[in-house]
Amino acid sequence: QVRLVESGGGLVQPGGSLRLSCVASGNIFSINAMGWYRQAPGKERELVATITTTGITNYADFVKGRFTISRTNAKNMVYLQMNSLKPDDTAVYFCNAMNPMYSVWGQGTQVTVSS
Repeated sequence: QVRLVESGGGLVQPGGSLRLSCVASGNIFSINAMGWYRQAPGKERELVATITTTGITNYADFVKGRFTISRTNAKNMVYLQMNSLKPDDTAVYFCNAMNPMYSVWGQGTQVTVSS
């Protein structure tokens, strides 16, 4: 079983930056890929970025050039560096870990971009 805990959310002004962290515990060696998703009020959860255990990354078009996903060599932590934040980035951000047998979610961390 894999468990995920996110941190790093908060309130930031437009144009500012935040760094989200996600720590995985449990059977971390079973994880194939980790990622970040977000859900704004009244909207469906959407992919932000993913990273495989080999370091291959994938980004949603709306964050390319602004957000960067990375992970530790121990592969038990994943980060999301968010720059040039916009009000439309306001959402609850969820960490995800997956392999062919499961998809596990963290509890989410709120990111609010507002002046």
